[in-house]
Amino acid sequence: MKVLVADSGIIGIASAYYLAKSGHQVTVVEQELEPALGTSFANAGQLSYGMSSPWAAPGIPVKAMKWLVAKYAPLIINPKLTLSTIKFLFRILRNCTASRYEINKSRMVRVSKYSQQAIAEMVKEHDFDFELRSHGLLQIFRTQEQLEAAKKDMAVLDAYNVKYEKLNVEGCIKAEPALIHVKDKIKGGLRYLKDQSANCFLFANHLTQACKDLGVKFDFNVNIQKINSKNKKIIGIQTDQGDYIADKYVIALGSNSADILSPLGINLPVYPVKGYSITMPVKSDVDAPQGTLMDETYKVAITRLGDIVRVAGIAELTGYDKILSKSGDRITQFVLNDLFPKAIGKVSDDQLWVDLRPMTPDGTPIIGKIPYENLFLNTGHGTLGWTMSLGSGKIINSIVSGQTPEIDIEGLDISRYQ
Repeated sequence: MKVLVADSGIIGIASAYYLAKSGHQVTVVEQELEPALGTSFANAGQLSYGMSSPWAAPGIPVKAMKWLVAKYAPLIINPKLTLSTIKFLFRILRNCTASRYEINKSRMVRVSKYSQQAIAEMVKEHDFDFELRSHGLLQIFRTQEQLEAAKKDMAVLDAYNVKYEKLNVEGCIKAEPALIHVKDKIKGGLRYLKDQSANCFLFANHLTQACKDLGVKFDFNVNIQKINSKNKKIIGIQTDQGDYIADKYVIALGSNSADILSPLGINLPVYPVKGYSITMPVKSDVDAPQGTLMDETYKVAITRLGDIVRVAGIAELTGYDKILSKSGDRITQFVLNDLFPKAIGKVSDDQLWVDLRPMTPDGTPIIGKIPYENLFLNTGHGTLGWTMSLGSGKIINSIVSGQTPEIDIEGLDISRYQ
């Protein structure tokens, strides 16, 4: 069966890989000149299997009001609100209840845990060097209130048998010795023992080659213009390089998925949330992070990748604008210097990066069939595309191939919004 996969970010590549392993004839179309040059290029590097959590949570509306006037805030909203931004914020608010948070987090952990198994299988099967570190993930709490709120997460983690430990300040320092310099700034943390970190861009390129070895065709510099349909069936994808015809189609276009599907009457609730990262060489190993951390206060991730440190975070709601703002850049640098003041030197302009993360209001990706018999979605992974990539690829392969997925896929497709 011929399958076309739209986009060669980590989600599209993973989809293509598992589809090809199942014997399908796969073609990937990509607007860039190489794979993984979008959101997959310089993300946080975290494989956050246990710490997968939706942004929409109890207490977020109150926090958001405070963030609007804070100097270092994890959320930045363009005051010129568009209709799409207003709709996204409204949907976020509807998910900020305790019951919705528990449901959404459980769905996200389900996919992430499945991806964890897939990563382990991939490491055994292929000799990929992608700077994998299995040091765990440390979630840093700066207030007692955050420590108390973490109890709700622990209940979900226990339900899904996620290995973690609750740490006091001394425990956090034992996990990340360089925190000794700032021990007065933290109250404790949660350490997710099985979480990992790795270079997504390196992995994506290795997996692209593995796809090619399986016969996958990659067509780069191809811009998708329109999806053509007839009688609720896709009959081709129109591009600036001609039409592409396949038996089935997988849309993995990230933040661009909503626009390309809108003419089909599909209201896809995926919003482009702008995120920032900085990448710097380590100046002092003993003063640098050894694994990966998440600062709960500022929602900024700090990850060790080989001889570099990657710092990523911020949710800026400005539509499809990719311009680097001083606010986003300033916040990521502040958090790194605040927790690891002796780890790195001055940041230069070429170490800054920005891109759009495809967020859903509930944090859960959208994976599965839609009301077109040969059209499938694998998108909306937000900040966890790298974490959920292989599991999502396996799930979409099972669905496209007409097989029963290995895990429960309840609540993962677009029907949860209808």
